[in-house]
Amino acid sequence: MSMSVSRRTFFATTAASVAASTLSSSQPAQAAGETGLPFRFCLNTSTIRECPYKGKKIDIVGGIEVASQAGYTGIEPWIGELDAYVKNGGTLSDLRKRIADAGLTVESAIGFAAFLHEDDAERQKGLEEAKRCMGLVREIGGTRIAAPPVGVTDKTGLDPLKLAARYRALCDVGQQEGVAPQLELWGFAKTLARMGEVAFVGVEAAHPLACVLLDIYHIFKGGSDFEGLGMFAASRMHNFHVNDYPGNPPRETINDSQRVYPGDGIAPLDKIFRTLRDNGYRGVLSLELFNRDYWKQDAFEVAKTGLEKTKAAVAKALA
Repeated sequence: MSMSVSRRTFFATTAASVAASTLSSSQPAQAAGETGLPFRFCLNTSTIRECPYKGKKIDIVGGIEVASQAGYTGIEPWIGELDAYVKNGGTLSDLRKRIADAGLTVESAIGFAAFLHEDDAERQKGLEEAKRCMGLVREIGGTRIAAPPVGVTDKTGLDPLKLAARYRALCDVGQQEGVAPQLELWGFAKTLARMGEVAFVGVEAAHPLACVLLDIYHIFKGGSDFEGLGMFAASRMHNFHVNDYPGNPPRETINDSQRVYPGDGIAPLDKIFRTLRDNGYRGVLSLELFNRDYWKQDAFEVAKTGLEKTKAAVAKALA
């Protein structure tokens, strides 16, 4: 980069690149690959977090190997895994090369910065943590990170316009860092638990990087009707978390650990995948599970089974 290029010009160029990158994930030309289906398939590493692999508990390096061998094209790691890798002597440049050599892309990452916190000082700390996490994601080749309602999960009655302003501030950080924060719905929270809330905050943030991260389980847990999914522009969604849920326990008491493979529960997957397709979504379906029974099984078998069941559910829905 020429030293004559101003900081403002650099950030503006970076923002344009991020916007182009994130928007491209919804374009048909990049969608089907060799699957014949309109979506790409990604492994969220929570799905195999506690699984044994090659005689020990899996780590991010093993997760990359498993995702690639199982047939995924993308991976969605957690910030804690990246921190652990560096703490144990690894370098992010090496991790980036491992991911690329495995034929994978970093579709997103999961972080927990309290950017919506009601306390000004805590909210500033949240923005600083978000910046740090975005830097890690950028170093491994990613351009998106989850932005869940950390810090306000137990709060009710918050001013949605203030939440929108806080999300906009996070998007400004993302614009500087070259990583788009995806406003994430959490169905168990008391704030941003419903699709309508997420839509409002994203719209009123009025930022070119504003986008949402939805999840089948969380939509159900939060009480929204899946019909509302059709209201979300495909250009503002780049990653969609897939899973399923059983008929029991009921919505009020079900928790993350009871998520199951797509097709093994009662979620209206046909409707969901058709809505995404018909709305023009051509992005990623990222398998995110926390099932303790799956964690007792071999990581590769869990990842492979999850991909097969996800593809089968999509193919059935779109037949």
